Amino acid sequence: MAARRWRRRLQKQTRRQLQVWGAVAALVAVVWVAGNWSTVWPVLVTVLAATALGGAGWVLLRAHRQAVSRDRAWRAQEEARARELSMAQVDALTWQDFETYIAELCRRDGCRDVVVSDKSGDLGADVVGYLADGRKLVIQCKKYAAHRSVSSQDMQKFVGTARLEHGADVALFVTTCHAFTRDALGLALRQDIVALHRDLLGSWVKGAHLESLIPLNGSGGGTRRRPR
Repeated sequence: MAARRWRRRLQKQTRRQLQVWGAVAALVAVVWVAGNWSTVWPVLVTVLAATALGGAGWVLLRAHRQAVSRDRAWRAQEEARARELSMAQVDALTWQDFETYIAELCRRDGCRDVVVSDKSGDLGADVVGYLADGRKLVIQCKKYAAHRSVSSQDMQKFVGTARLEHGADVALFVTTCHAFTRDALGLALRQDIVALHRDLLGSWVKGAHLESLIPLNGSGGGTRRRPR
């Protein structure tokens, strides 16, 4: 207890000494500034002006960043609305017309020798063609309602035929629904299948190039092989 009291008393004395020396230093500084005012005031004005300009610049920079952030959020919302407006037209297509439309998107992006099977029993190859660099492209098209999900069974069927039956270098599973199940997407990633859900399809419809979409879901690059 005595030691604790002694420490408290020492701390109080130290604080008092610091206060006294601080007051003395402040008084000396005031006297010195008063005696050298003609030399000090330009420096003081410069420091104050720099501080004011720095504060104003910081406020403007923060306002600019907030405006840019709001603008980006607004643009993202507008792009999402535009995709959905375009996808509403895609939703109105029959499954046959949907496959034909996907083939037209491939041709738009420079694919050649694009063929649509337009029939059942095609073993998953709804659209077949070649990318500009010669890789063979095989596409499975699933026109599902937006709220549905592509199942693992759907993906398994395509995995089993895309390369073994059709020799795909790039295997693309494109759907009008919003999502793939976790198992379906995991299988696509492991088997190098490009999984294109509704949002990515909407970007493709709005003008995004197929080559820029291929890396987004799974590696999807395939191997470079020239067609026979």
